[in-house]
Amino acid sequence: MAIRGSLIKSLIDLRGTIVSEPDAVKAQREVLKNLLEKAKDTAFGKFYKFNEILKAENIESAFAKDVPYFDYNILNERWWSQIQEGAEDITWPGKPHYFALSSGTTGKSSKKIPVTKEMIESIRNAGIKQVGALSNFDLEPEFFEKEIMMLGSSTDLHHEGDHEEGEISGISASNIPYWFRSYYKPGEEIAQIEDWDERVARIAENAKNWDIGALSGIPSWMELMLKKVIEYHNVKHIHEVWPNLQVYASGGVAFEPYEKSFNALLGKPVTVIDTYLASEGFLAIQDRPDTHSMKLILDNGIYFEFVPFEPEYINQDGSLTEDAPVVPLSDVEEEKDYVLLISTVSGTWRYIIGDTIKFTNKEKHEIRITGRTKFFLNVVGSQLSVNKMNDAVQELEEKF
Repeated sequence: MAIRGSLIKSLIDLRGTIVSEPDAVKAQREVLKNLLEKAKDTAFGKFYKFNEILKAENIESAFAKDVPYFDYNILNERWWSQIQEGAEDITWPGKPHYFALSSGTTGKSSKKIPVTKEMIESIRNAGIKQVGALSNFDLEPEFFEKEIMMLGSSTDLHHEGDHEEGEISGISASNIPYWFRSYYKPGEEIAQIEDWDERVARIAENAKNWDIGALSGIPSWMELMLKKVIEYHNVKHIHEVWPNLQVYASGGVAFEPYEKSFNALLGKPVTVIDTYLASEGFLAIQDRPDTHSMKLILDNGIYFEFVPFEPEYINQDGSLTEDAPVVPLSDVEEEKDYVLLISTVSGTWRYIIGDTIKFTNKEKHEIRITGRTKFFLNVVGSQLSVNKMNDAVQELEEKF
């Protein structure tokens, strides 16, 4: 009998009954207020008069009126570059210990996104929420005793002056809580290997020593790893190596275009759970089955704003026009594309993350990523987003 698994499952189920959903609008207002209070004495906070915004009757409207939109290039050139040169208290109190390297989906060179200790805590909290949401899925107690394969970038971060740099998955994995380490695979030693091929080869060599119940990572990387494990052990599918594999937490890109090729590597179906972890923060989780939509995490140090994704509001480089209107969470419409803006505990402010989203369920605050602001075609009035292209690719794959 899975005694430990039954206990963990019971605790997760109990948490689901006693932790209530926050009022969305109030939660977001409180997040914004806390962000402004924390950063009011930074160079950014003084420049944009956060003290005055905090006195406003409607701080959301005052914030939107007084602080402009920022893309990476502008925020980095005017503010973050000072942090990299050693300055303190620029967009967030103190100095971040990490910078997440990200080329995004459309960038030509690596961006450097500050990651503060508060953001590390925010990512951990989101991970706990994701684990708590497992109570909504039909998983047996035995699952909660299995190990989790978290496939990301190397945890061997690069030291640059007074901070460390690496991809957000590597930064997150290097900060996993102690109580989780016994579940975490491939383990610290293998995770530190910088060379991708060598790291995957070591995973393949050790695969049969682990009892993997869940996978976590972006689909393309996960497929490559699974194929290597299958090839190394000369088996037909991954369940011959990991018979107890039940869950795959997908993130980074849309899973649907990979669904057919991913399923071909399995011996039986697994539960796919979508997540939205970006270099700028852990934004949303799928907290129920029978949907690919994800619930925005509204009480975790990230304040969200939404700009209608209309051609007249988008510049050629994917940035927003100065007169682009912002829509608060309370006024969003379902099935309408929005440019996502975030302000966070890492000192990003009204930041154009580059993704477009749509609300599939306004009441539950569930979204789907529909594309990138720079990957949007508008030719002779015919609008084409990444999401529509993904749907077309998936339909063709199913037919042929």
